[in-house]
Amino acid sequence: AETKTIVPIIKQFQARHGLADMVVVADAGMLSMENLNAIDEAGLRFIVGSRPKKAPGDLANHFHWHGDAFTDGQLIDTVTPRHGNTQTETKRRRREPVWDADEHPGHWRAIWAYSRKRAVHDDYTLTQQENRARAVIAGDANVKGTRFVKTTAAGRILDEASLERARSLAGLKGYVTNIEATVMPAAEVLSSYHDLWHVEQSFRMSKTDLQARPMFHHQRDAIEAHLTIVFTALAIARYLQDKTGYSIRKIIRALRPLLEVQINISGHLHTAVDPLTDDARHILKALETPDAVGH
Repeated sequence: AETKTIVPIIKQFQARHGLADMVVVADAGMLSMENLNAIDEAGLRFIVGSRPKKAPGDLANHFHWHGDAFTDGQLIDTVTPRHGNTQTETKRRRREPVWDADEHPGHWRAIWAYSRKRAVHDDYTLTQQENRARAVIAGDANVKGTRFVKTTAAGRILDEASLERARSLAGLKGYVTNIEATVMPAAEVLSSYHDLWHVEQSFRMSKTDLQARPMFHHQRDAIEAHLTIVFTALAIARYLQDKTGYSIRKIIRALRPLLEVQINISGHLHTAVDPLTDDARHILKALETPDAVGH
């Protein structure tokens, strides 16, 4: 459904800021033939996360020649089919194919990265899922949609083939793009994708800290006013974070307790000011607040 809005919005953004070239970065939720084709046909570049289930097909050549052994930080630059019915035959050559839009019209460029730290985390998660599956099979738990549980005529059994396949892919993370390797090396593709957490963090902040939703407005003006306030606050929060190096939560904790009290005693005003903490002084200095020097 994103294709109904994302391309027009990006085109408007390009026109407003005079941008000739843009790269759309998104998570695996955008990984659909319709979405990627629409972005590509609009003349835009993209980097999206891939799903683990595509790894066996994309890395068939690597598995054929090298098995399932990977080194920490290893990058494999290859191709992935755009459509499920597209066949990719690469096992004849030990070397991975270099994606080219003209040579591989039915494919996108795929990059797979292996991380030992991610593998440890994936193995732990898979063990937890296996234990949960065994508990469901034994009747100790009743969880719908439990992974690695296969229902047969004889009852529930552990799907050992799926579990083994998932363990062989532990530590792998895939990325799909239509940017040629000559334009953007594999490491730069990963770096660009990893910057996505800034957007995700802003999205979480807008929902939680800034209470963008639930929204109880019904008229357009009220809705737009609410979102304008939220995005203005988000922009200010991001500015404060970039300037100070602190999270917005830490900034609020440091500055909220600071009070200035004026007491009128017999016509004379007396002012009492909380002393600045080290964090508060750092924030005010980073923001170049004149009062920081006086305090």
